[in-house]
Amino acid sequence: MRHVALLRGINVGGKRLAMADLRRVAEALGWRDVATVLATGNLIFTPAHRTAEPAQLSARLEKALLADLSLQVRVVVLSAAQVEAVTREQPFGSKVDNPSRLLVSAYLDGQARPALAPLTKTDWSPGALALGTHAAYLWCPDGILDTPLVEAVTPVPLSLRPRN
Repeated sequence: MRHVALLRGINVGGKRLAMADLRRVAEALGWRDVATVLATGNLIFTPAHRTAEPAQLSARLEKALLADLSLQVRVVVLSAAQVEAVTREQPFGSKVDNPSRLLVSAYLDGQARPALAPLTKTDWSPGALALGTHAAYLWCPDGILDTPLVEAVTPVPLSLRPRN
């Protein structure tokens, strides 16, 4: 089964990672069909073992990046079924008229969702925050840089990605 690995904070600020290096590290783990998406820190792959859990795969990639490239980075891995669930659970429907202003934020650990729960009680108008099974959804109609919502979730372990 295909999986996607999302690396937090790659190629923003000072944390640089060549996608060729990311592919090489993943292939050294025995992962197959390895592909990256531009310079995003998004990796698509098939794990060596069909029964591998996403959390185990995340830990393996984090450890390998540190050992091979001296790069400490948080990673979340989602199975194809989990990615489909993230897409299906998007709660804002047709309200999202500009997909680049919808952030889909995969939870990096089991603490992220409970940490975000209190923020759902805040009125972020005209934006909104909703929580799904594997990701949080931040609707930022005025732009991602012009909303306090993004700043509010920054301390929470998430991997933010625009929906487009």
